Amino acid sequence: MKTNIGVFFGGRSTEHEISIISANQAINAINREKYDVTPVYITKDGKWFTGTKLLELANYRDIPAMLKDCEEVYMRPIYGDYNLYYMSPKGLFSKKTVDCRLDVVIPVLHGANGEDGTFEGILDSIGIPYAGCDTLASANGMDKITMKMILRENDIPVVDYIWFTDRQWFASKEQLIEKTETTLGYPVIVKPANLGSSIGIGCARDRSELLARVEDASRYASRIIVEHMVEQLQEINCSVLGDCDEYQTSVLEEPIKSTDILSYTDKYMGGSKGAKGMQASAKRIPAELPVEMTSEIQRLAGETFRVLSCHGVSRVDVIVDKATSQIYVNEINTIPGSLSFYLWEATGLTFDRLMDKLVLLALKRNTARSQKTFSFSQNIFAMGGGAKGGVKGGVKATCVSK
Repeated sequence: MKTNIGVFFGGRSTEHEISIISANQAINAINREKYDVTPVYITKDGKWFTGTKLLELANYRDIPAMLKDCEEVYMRPIYGDYNLYYMSPKGLFSKKTVDCRLDVVIPVLHGANGEDGTFEGILDSIGIPYAGCDTLASANGMDKITMKMILRENDIPVVDYIWFTDRQWFASKEQLIEKTETTLGYPVIVKPANLGSSIGIGCARDRSELLARVEDASRYASRIIVEHMVEQLQEINCSVLGDCDEYQTSVLEEPIKSTDILSYTDKYMGGSKGAKGMQASAKRIPAELPVEMTSEIQRLAGETFRVLSCHGVSRVDVIVDKATSQIYVNEINTIPGSLSFYLWEATGLTFDRLMDKLVLLALKRNTARSQKTFSFSQNIFAMGGGAKGGVKGGVKATCVSK
Protein backbone atom coordinates (compact mmCIF):
# COMPACT_ATOMS: atom_id res chain seq x y z
CA MET A 1 0.00 0.00 0.00
CA LYS A 2 1.31 3.44 -0.93
CA THR A 3 2.00 6.13 1.65
CA ASN A 4 -0.79 8.72 1.43
CA ILE A 5 0.47 12.31 1.61
CA GLY A 6 -1.95 15.05 2.62
CA VAL A 7 -0.86 18.37 1.12
CA PHE A 8 -2.51 21.31 2.93
CA PHE A 9 -2.54 24.75 1.32
CA GLY A 10 -4.38 28.04 0.94
CA GLY A 11 -5.40 29.26 4.39
CA ARG A 12 -6.42 32.44 6.15
CA SER A 13 -3.41 34.42 5.02
CA THR A 14 -2.42 37.34 2.82
CA GLU A 15 -0.20 34.80 1.04
CA HIS A 16 -3.14 32.55 0.17
CA GLU A 17 -2.66 32.57 -3.61
CA ILE A 18 1.10 31.99 -3.37
CA SER A 19 0.39 28.95 -1.18
CA ILE A 20 -1.86 27.53 -3.93
CA ILE A 21 0.92 27.91 -6.50
CA SER A 22 3.57 26.35 -4.24
CA ALA A 23 1.28 23.42 -3.36
CA ASN A 24 0.44 22.79 -7.00
CA GLN A 25 4.15 22.61 -7.80
CA ALA A 26 4.80 20.25 -4.87
CA ILE A 27 1.88 17.96 -5.72
CA ASN A 28 3.02 17.67 -9.33
CA ALA A 29 6.53 16.75 -8.15
CA ILE A 30 5.43 13.88 -5.89
CA ASN A 31 6.24 10.45 -7.34
CA ARG A 32 2.83 8.80 -7.85
CA GLU A 33 4.41 5.38 -8.20
CA LYS A 34 5.46 5.63 -4.54
CA TYR A 35 2.80 7.87 -3.01
CA ASP A 36 -0.87 8.71 -3.13
CA VAL A 37 -1.72 12.39 -2.72
CA THR A 38 -4.75 13.96 -1.04
CA PRO A 39 -5.00 17.73 -1.60
CA VAL A 40 -6.66 19.68 1.21
CA TYR A 41 -7.48 23.29 0.35
CA ILE A 42 -8.19 25.71 3.21
CA THR A 43 -10.35 28.62 2.07
CA LYS A 44 -9.85 32.24 3.09
CA ASP A 45 -12.59 31.80 5.70
CA GLY A 46 -10.98 28.64 7.11
CA LYS A 47 -13.04 25.80 5.61
CA TRP A 48 -11.31 22.61 4.44
CA PHE A 49 -12.04 20.94 1.08
CA THR A 50 -10.68 17.99 -0.85
CA GLY A 51 -11.27 16.76 -4.40
CA THR A 52 -9.61 16.23 -7.77
CA LYS A 53 -10.64 19.70 -8.99
CA LEU A 54 -8.09 21.14 -6.56
CA LEU A 55 -5.27 19.65 -8.64
CA GLU A 56 -5.79 22.01 -11.60
CA LEU A 57 -4.43 25.51 -11.08
CA ALA A 58 -6.80 26.98 -13.70
CA ASN A 59 -9.81 26.01 -11.56
CA TYR A 60 -8.87 28.63 -8.95
CA ARG A 61 -10.02 31.39 -11.31
CA ASP A 62 -13.55 30.62 -10.07
CA ILE A 63 -13.17 29.17 -6.58
CA PRO A 64 -16.90 29.00 -5.67
CA ALA A 65 -17.59 26.99 -8.82
CA MET A 66 -14.63 24.71 -8.15
CA LEU A 67 -15.70 23.99 -4.58
CA LYS A 68 -19.13 22.81 -5.73
CA ASP A 69 -17.32 19.74 -7.08
CA CYS A 70 -15.27 19.23 -3.90
CA GLU A 71 -16.07 17.79 -0.47
CA GLU A 72 -15.85 19.82 2.73
CA VAL A 73 -13.84 17.87 5.32
CA TYR A 74 -12.31 18.10 8.76
CA MET A 75 -9.97 16.21 11.08
CA ARG A 76 -10.73 15.45 14.70
CA PRO A 77 -8.16 16.78 17.23
CA ILE A 78 -7.84 13.29 18.69
CA TYR A 79 -4.41 11.75 19.06
CA GLY A 80 -3.87 8.92 16.58
CA ASP A 81 -6.88 9.66 14.36
CA TYR A 82 -5.37 10.40 10.95
CA ASN A 83 -8.66 10.27 9.02
CA LEU A 84 -10.41 12.99 7.09
CA TYR A 85 -14.16 13.22 7.75
CA TYR A 86 -16.93 14.58 5.58
CA MET A 87 -19.02 17.48 6.80
CA SER A 88 -22.75 16.83 6.53
CA PRO A 89 -24.73 18.80 3.91
CA LYS A 90 -25.88 21.24 6.60
CA GLY A 91 -22.35 21.86 7.81
CA LEU A 92 -22.63 19.54 10.81
CA PHE A 93 -19.95 17.06 11.75
CA SER A 94 -20.23 13.56 10.33
CA LYS A 95 -18.37 10.35 11.16
CA LYS A 96 -18.26 9.27 7.52
CA THR A 97 -14.62 9.18 6.46
CA VAL A 98 -13.20 10.20 3.13
CA ASP A 99 -11.79 7.26 1.19
CA CYS A 100 -8.36 7.71 2.72
CA ARG A 101 -6.34 7.88 5.88
CA LEU A 102 -3.49 10.35 5.79
CA ASP A 103 -0.08 8.90 6.62
CA VAL A 104 2.00 12.07 6.34
CA VAL A 105 1.10 15.76 6.05
CA ILE A 106 3.11 18.29 4.07
CA PRO A 107 1.95 21.80 4.99
CA VAL A 108 2.41 24.31 2.18
CA LEU A 109 0.74 27.17 4.04
CA HIS A 110 2.57 30.47 3.71
CA GLY A 111 2.20 33.26 6.23
CA ALA A 112 -0.20 33.69 9.14
CA ASN A 113 -2.36 30.82 10.41
CA GLY A 114 -0.14 28.26 8.72
CA GLU A 115 3.56 29.04 8.72
CA ASP A 116 3.42 30.60 12.19
CA GLY A 117 2.85 27.39 14.18
CA THR A 118 -0.95 27.61 14.30
CA PHE A 119 -1.54 24.71 11.93
CA GLU A 120 1.45 22.78 13.21
CA GLY A 121 -0.15 22.81 16.67
CA ILE A 122 -3.19 21.04 15.24
CA LEU A 123 -0.99 18.37 13.69
CA ASP A 124 0.94 17.93 16.94
CA SER A 125 -2.35 17.39 18.80
CA ILE A 126 -3.33 14.67 16.34
CA GLY A 127 0.16 13.16 16.41
CA ILE A 128 0.36 12.72 12.64
CA PRO A 129 3.80 12.85 11.01
CA TYR A 130 4.34 16.10 9.14
CA ALA A 131 7.16 17.77 7.27
CA GLY A 132 8.55 21.10 8.35
CA CYS A 133 9.14 23.06 11.52
CA ASP A 134 7.19 22.25 14.68
CA THR A 135 4.98 24.73 16.52
CA LEU A 136 7.76 26.50 18.44
CA ALA A 137 10.24 26.74 15.56
CA SER A 138 7.49 27.93 13.21
CA ALA A 139 6.38 30.65 15.61
CA ASN A 140 9.93 31.83 16.28
CA GLY A 141 10.82 31.77 12.59
CA MET A 142 7.70 33.65 11.55
CA ASP A 143 8.01 36.48 14.06
CA LYS A 144 10.82 38.75 12.87
CA ILE A 145 11.31 40.27 16.33
CA THR A 146 11.62 37.00 18.24
CA MET A 147 13.76 35.53 15.48
CA LYS A 148 16.26 38.40 15.60
CA MET A 149 16.44 38.19 19.40
CA ILE A 150 17.34 34.49 19.19
CA LEU A 151 19.85 35.01 16.40
CA ARG A 152 21.60 37.90 18.18
CA GLU A 153 21.80 35.83 21.38
CA ASN A 154 23.63 33.16 19.35
CA ASP A 155 26.11 35.59 17.74
CA ILE A 156 24.44 35.49 14.33
CA PRO A 157 24.67 39.01 12.87
CA VAL A 158 21.43 40.95 12.27
CA VAL A 159 20.95 44.65 11.47
CA ASP A 160 20.12 47.05 14.28
CA TYR A 161 16.40 47.34 14.95
CA ILE A 162 13.72 48.53 17.34
CA TRP A 163 10.19 47.22 17.73
CA PHE A 164 6.87 48.24 19.22
CA THR A 165 3.18 47.39 19.10
CA ASP A 166 0.58 49.32 17.15
CA ARG A 167 -0.99 50.47 20.43
CA GLN A 168 2.39 51.75 21.66
CA TRP A 169 2.81 53.63 18.40
CA PHE A 170 -0.51 55.43 18.63
CA ALA A 171 -0.02 56.15 22.34
CA SER A 172 3.64 57.26 22.20
CA LYS A 173 4.23 58.18 18.58
CA GLU A 174 6.60 61.10 19.17
CA GLN A 175 8.80 59.13 21.57
CA LEU A 176 9.05 56.20 19.16
CA ILE A 177 9.87 58.49 16.24
CA GLU A 178 12.64 60.08 18.31
CA LYS A 179 13.93 56.63 19.33
CA THR A 180 13.98 55.57 15.69
CA GLU A 181 15.87 58.66 14.61
CA THR A 182 18.44 58.56 17.43
CA THR A 183 18.96 54.77 17.49
CA LEU A 184 18.80 53.94 13.79
CA GLY A 185 18.70 57.14 11.75
CA TYR A 186 17.35 57.23 8.21
CA PRO A 187 16.79 55.36 5.98
CA VAL A 188 14.95 52.53 7.74
CA ILE A 189 12.84 49.55 6.71
CA VAL A 190 9.43 49.15 8.37
CA LYS A 191 7.88 45.68 8.51
CA PRO A 192 4.93 43.86 10.07
CA ALA A 193 6.56 41.40 12.46
CA ASN A 194 4.80 38.27 11.26
CA LEU A 195 4.22 38.50 7.51
CA GLY A 196 6.22 37.43 4.50
CA SER A 197 6.20 37.94 0.73
CA SER A 198 7.19 41.61 1.19
CA ILE A 199 3.61 42.48 2.21
CA GLY A 200 3.33 45.65 4.29
CA ILE A 201 7.06 46.36 4.03
CA GLY A 202 8.37 49.79 3.06
CA CYS A 203 11.37 52.09 3.17
CA ALA A 204 11.30 55.39 5.08
CA ARG A 205 13.89 58.08 4.36
CA ASP A 206 12.37 60.79 6.54
CA ARG A 207 9.80 61.37 9.28
CA SER A 208 6.79 61.72 6.97
CA GLU A 209 7.63 58.45 5.22
CA LEU A 210 8.12 56.74 8.58
CA LEU A 211 4.61 57.77 9.63
CA ALA A 212 3.14 56.40 6.38
CA ARG A 213 5.09 53.13 6.51
CA VAL A 214 4.17 52.36 10.13
CA GLU A 215 0.56 53.17 9.34
CA ASP A 216 0.64 50.67 6.47
CA ALA A 217 2.44 47.96 8.47
CA SER A 218 -0.07 48.27 11.31
CA ARG A 219 -2.84 47.23 8.92
CA TYR A 220 -1.34 43.74 8.85
CA ALA A 221 0.12 43.11 12.31
CA SER A 222 0.02 44.36 15.88
CA ARG A 223 3.82 44.16 16.27
CA ILE A 224 6.00 46.36 14.08
CA ILE A 225 9.76 46.17 13.54
CA VAL A 226 11.87 49.05 12.23
CA GLU A 227 15.34 48.15 10.95
CA HIS A 228 18.41 50.04 9.87
CA MET A 229 18.47 50.01 6.08
CA VAL A 230 21.68 48.89 4.39
CA GLU A 231 21.76 51.17 1.34
CA GLN A 232 24.40 49.38 -0.69
CA LEU A 233 22.85 45.99 -0.16
CA GLN A 234 23.00 42.72 -2.01
CA GLU A 235 20.30 40.17 -1.17
CA ILE A 236 21.30 36.52 -1.13
CA ASN A 237 19.18 33.46 -0.35
CA CYS A 238 20.20 29.98 0.77
CA SER A 239 17.96 26.97 1.39
CA VAL A 240 18.57 24.48 4.21
CA LEU A 241 17.24 20.91 4.31
CA GLY A 242 17.19 18.44 7.20
CA ASP A 243 16.77 18.89 10.94
CA CYS A 244 18.66 20.93 13.52
CA ASP A 245 21.11 18.07 14.16
CA GLU A 246 21.82 17.08 10.57
CA TYR A 247 21.27 19.40 7.61
CA GLN A 248 22.68 20.48 4.26
CA THR A 249 22.74 23.85 2.52
CA SER A 250 21.96 24.66 -1.11
CA VAL A 251 23.73 26.78 -3.66
CA LEU A 252 23.03 30.51 -3.29
CA GLU A 253 20.74 32.74 -5.31
CA GLU A 254 20.72 36.48 -5.79
CA PRO A 255 17.18 37.81 -6.39
CA ILE A 256 16.99 40.67 -8.85
CA LYS A 257 14.79 43.47 -7.54
CA SER A 258 13.16 46.33 -9.42
CA THR A 259 13.00 48.71 -6.42
CA ASP A 260 14.87 49.31 -3.14
CA ILE A 261 13.07 46.31 -1.66
CA LEU A 262 12.31 42.99 -3.32
CA SER A 263 8.60 43.37 -4.00
CA TYR A 264 5.67 40.94 -4.13
CA THR A 265 5.66 41.34 -7.93
CA ASP A 266 9.42 40.68 -8.14
CA LYS A 267 9.05 37.51 -6.09
CA TYR A 268 5.96 35.86 -7.47
CA MET A 269 4.97 37.34 -10.81
CA GLY A 270 8.27 37.17 -12.63
CA GLY A 271 8.62 40.94 -12.26
CA SER A 272 5.71 41.50 -14.65
CA LYS A 273 2.53 39.57 -15.31
CA GLY A 274 1.07 36.26 -14.26
CA ALA A 275 1.46 34.63 -10.85
CA LYS A 276 4.04 31.90 -11.33
CA GLY A 277 5.57 31.32 -7.91
CA MET A 278 8.96 32.01 -6.43
CA GLN A 279 10.87 30.01 -9.04
CA ALA A 280 9.77 32.46 -11.77
CA SER A 281 11.31 35.54 -10.16
CA ALA A 282 14.40 37.06 -11.71
CA LYS A 283 17.52 35.70 -10.04
CA ARG A 284 21.12 34.60 -10.47
CA ILE A 285 21.82 30.96 -9.55
CA PRO A 286 24.43 30.46 -8.33
CA ALA A 287 25.04 33.93 -6.95
CA GLU A 288 28.25 35.49 -8.18
CA LEU A 289 30.20 35.79 -4.94
CA PRO A 290 33.74 35.05 -3.75
CA VAL A 291 34.19 31.47 -2.53
CA GLU A 292 34.87 32.59 1.05
CA MET A 293 31.70 34.71 1.19
CA THR A 294 29.62 31.88 -0.28
CA SER A 295 30.88 29.51 2.42
CA GLU A 296 30.19 32.04 5.18
CA ILE A 297 26.63 32.67 3.99
CA GLN A 298 25.99 28.92 3.85
CA ARG A 299 27.40 28.58 7.37
CA LEU A 300 25.18 31.38 8.71
CA ALA A 301 22.14 29.89 6.98
CA GLY A 302 22.84 26.54 8.58
CA GLU A 303 23.39 28.12 11.99
CA THR A 304 20.12 30.05 11.68
CA PHE A 305 18.31 26.79 10.87
CA ARG A 306 20.01 25.06 13.80
CA VAL A 307 19.49 27.62 16.58
CA LEU A 308 15.82 28.02 15.65
CA SER A 309 15.43 24.19 15.81
CA CYS A 310 14.10 24.06 12.26
CA HIS A 311 13.04 20.99 10.33
CA GLY A 312 12.26 20.11 6.73
CA VAL A 313 13.13 22.71 4.12
CA SER A 314 13.60 26.42 4.84
CA ARG A 315 15.09 29.40 3.05
CA VAL A 316 17.37 31.86 4.85
CA ASP A 317 17.62 35.34 3.34
CA VAL A 318 20.72 37.39 4.07
CA ILE A 319 21.90 40.92 3.29
CA VAL A 320 25.44 41.76 2.23
CA ASP A 321 26.54 45.36 2.81
CA LYS A 322 28.59 45.91 -0.34
CA ALA A 323 30.33 48.92 1.26
CA THR A 324 31.80 46.80 4.08
CA SER A 325 31.23 43.16 2.97
CA GLN A 326 29.40 42.61 6.28
CA ILE A 327 26.81 39.82 6.14
CA TYR A 328 23.53 40.02 8.08
CA VAL A 329 20.82 37.38 8.37
CA ASN A 330 17.58 39.07 7.37
CA GLU A 331 14.94 36.37 7.92
CA ILE A 332 14.06 32.70 7.61
CA ASN A 333 11.12 31.33 5.65
CA THR A 334 10.15 28.04 7.28
CA ILE A 335 7.79 27.16 4.40
CA PRO A 336 9.50 28.93 1.50
CA GLY A 337 7.81 29.83 -1.76
CA SER A 338 7.94 26.91 -4.22
CA LEU A 339 9.62 25.00 -1.33
CA SER A 340 12.86 26.40 -2.81
CA PHE A 341 12.94 23.44 -5.19
CA TYR A 342 14.80 25.49 -7.81
CA LEU A 343 17.72 25.96 -5.40
CA TRP A 344 17.85 22.23 -4.72
CA GLU A 345 17.68 21.38 -8.40
CA ALA A 346 20.68 23.70 -8.91
CA THR A 347 22.40 21.82 -6.04
CA GLY A 348 21.75 18.44 -7.69
CA LEU A 349 18.58 17.31 -5.90
CA THR A 350 15.50 16.92 -8.10
CA PHE A 351 12.08 18.11 -6.92
CA ASP A 352 10.70 14.57 -6.57
CA ARG A 353 13.68 13.58 -4.42
CA LEU A 354 13.20 16.73 -2.32
CA MET A 355 9.61 15.62 -1.64
CA ASP A 356 10.94 12.12 -0.78
CA LYS A 357 13.30 13.64 1.77
CA LEU A 358 10.51 15.69 3.35
CA VAL A 359 8.40 12.55 3.82
CA LEU A 360 11.33 10.65 5.33
CA LEU A 361 12.16 13.53 7.66
CA ALA A 362 8.53 13.63 8.84
CA LEU A 363 8.50 9.91 9.60
CA LYS A 364 11.92 10.06 11.28
CA ARG A 365 10.83 12.85 13.63
CA ASN A 366 7.59 11.09 14.49
CA THR A 367 9.51 7.92 15.39
CA ALA A 368 11.88 9.90 17.61
CA ARG A 369 8.99 11.64 19.35
CA SER A 370 7.24 8.34 20.04
CA GLN A 371 10.22 7.35 22.18
CA LYS A 372 9.82 10.35 24.50
CA THR A 373 7.74 10.40 27.67
CA PHE A 374 4.69 12.67 27.49
CA SER A 375 2.63 11.34 30.40
CA PHE A 376 2.85 8.99 33.39
CA SER A 377 0.81 5.81 33.75
CA GLN A 378 0.19 6.43 37.47
CA ASN A 379 -3.08 8.04 38.49
CA ILE A 380 -2.36 10.33 41.46
CA PHE A 381 -6.04 10.28 42.42
CA ALA A 382 -5.78 6.52 43.06
CA MET A 383 -2.61 6.75 45.17
CA GLY A 384 -4.13 7.23 48.60
CA GLY A 385 -2.80 10.33 50.31
CA GLY A 386 -1.38 12.29 47.39
CA ALA A 387 -2.41 15.61 45.85
CA LYS A 388 -4.90 16.64 48.53
CA GLY A 389 -4.55 20.36 47.99
CA GLY A 390 -5.48 20.37 44.34
CA VAL A 391 -2.60 22.70 43.45
CA LYS A 392 0.73 21.72 41.89
CA GLY A 393 3.40 21.38 44.58
CA GLY A 394 0.94 20.36 47.29
CA VAL A 395 -0.11 23.91 48.25
CA LYS A 396 -3.60 23.90 49.74
CA ALA A 397 -6.12 25.88 47.68
CA THR A 398 -8.34 28.26 49.59
CA CYS A 399 -11.58 29.78 48.36
CA VAL A 400 -12.19 33.31 49.62
CA SER A 401 -15.64 34.84 49.38
CA LYS A 402 -16.27 38.57 49.48
